[in-house]
Amino acid sequence: MDCAQGINFLLTNGGRMEDYQGIGMASRSMLPSVGVSCTAGAGSEAQSFALICRESDHFKMACGDEKEHFRAVILDPLVAATAPAEVAAVAGYDALSHAVESFVTRSANPLSRLLAKEAWRGAVTAYEAIVTGTAGEIELAEMMWGAYLAGAAVELSMLGAAHACANPLTAHFGVTHGKAIALMLPDVVRADAPVSAPLYDELTASAPGQGPETLAQCLEALRDSATLPARLSAIGIDAKDLSDLTALAVE
Repeated sequence: MDCAQGINFLLTNGGRMEDYQGIGMASRSMLPSVGVSCTAGAGSEAQSFALICRESDHFKMACGDEKEHFRAVILDPLVAATAPAEVAAVAGYDALSHAVESFVTRSANPLSRLLAKEAWRGAVTAYEAIVTGTAGEIELAEMMWGAYLAGAAVELSMLGAAHACANPLTAHFGVTHGKAIALMLPDVVRADAPVSAPLYDELTASAPGQGPETLAQCLEALRDSATLPARLSAIGIDAKDLSDLTALAVE
């Protein structure tokens, strides 16, 4: 879907994809389009941003414009059911991360938090069923709806440190985005706890002070159920790589 949105930029406005990095860079109208999601994950169907990797250095460019919003979106759980198990696992974890991060990010607002909380409520149980192979059409529908709502929350608030840390792993080491997110998110939740604990409590309906650790453990358990990597060393990242990755994450 991001590729289709990128093509829409170039077909209607010309130039190179790099010309549209940022917000509102298209000067002419764009073609109306319909988004049909094939996985329950990225939430691109709900967003006006095409995320395109720059060929020269694999930097993930966010090219946003209200004119590229899909005019209609089709969410069909029978389509999501055809996704390979690994694709469903990494895409679904990305959706969960969108709900978590958009709920606590500094630019969050009441509407984005409403969407994120509802996305988390539906998707977390559905994701567990998907990765354990027990999901039916209802769970797939919940996951697709949750991914859509989480994508809509991101559209209103953007994301946080887990994505900032994960994106360089994809750009420079070829780590699939959902796997990179799974590596980072539980530890980011713990690191955020001194500041964001009340929000994590609210998201997870936990007792005061228990939300961050409860959530981090839940995310780790889901990661293990999906057999996603839990340590940087498991994907070939050495200690010598950390300073470069840190600088890229800050950027």
